[in-house]
Amino acid sequence: MAKSASAIRSVSRTFEILEVIRDLDGATIGEITERVDIGQRSVYNYLKTLEHNEYVDKDGDEYHIGLPLFSLGSHARNLVPIYDIAQPQVDRLAEETGELATLFVENNGLGVYLYYASGANGIELGTHEGEPVPLHSTASGKAMLAFRPQCEVDDILSEHGLPMFTSNTITTREALDDELTAIREQGYAESDEEQRPGLRSLAAPITDDDGRSIASIGLSCPVHRVDDDRFYGDYLTALQGAANVIELEYNYA
Repeated sequence: MAKSASAIRSVSRTFEILEVIRDLDGATIGEITERVDIGQRSVYNYLKTLEHNEYVDKDGDEYHIGLPLFSLGSHARNLVPIYDIAQPQVDRLAEETGELATLFVENNGLGVYLYYASGANGIELGTHEGEPVPLHSTASGKAMLAFRPQCEVDDILSEHGLPMFTSNTITTREALDDELTAIREQGYAESDEEQRPGLRSLAAPITDDDGRSIASIGLSCPVHRVDDDRFYGDYLTALQGAANVIELEYNYA
């Protein structure tokens, strides 16, 4: 039993190390040791095993995620039914607007950007594909929360809370409930520098036959470059059109 528990802890440590490397976009042994509760020698041994199996690559003093992990992640993404249907529409939205378009899903109460497509003027979102983010801090996440049963919303917020990322982040349940009501009424969500300064986003839910959100499609751009007329005009129209196509194909194809 003790040996089994030790093996389980080793697997858990391996994933912790990989997550640190992902979050830092490359990390040294010292940086990993600061964030994982084991010594440098143990971190080194884990990294050597991962490097031997090509799950991490070493570049100087830094370790980076290896391509085999990308392959595993891509395989998992391709198993999500909405992905194949939505990808062409996300690509088209990015090309039409010139901005960053995204496909977003919920997993265990957190949001995951399943796919990005960048137009001619697309910006970096600052979040990797597959990296979990709290739902309340993004337009994509709020679009999903607004079209989930109240009991699900309660469970998600009870587990993950309402952490602050910027001074604009919603951090009270009353304010979030008011916003979710507005999203249901207008059919789309927006985020104004709520997770990242200088970034504004729109998102539309993609729902199943029962009206429950299964994903959302989003569009992000810099605050300083896109005025309200274009943001709530051409961009919102293009976004909602893409969401409608995905929803129809998902539910009726």
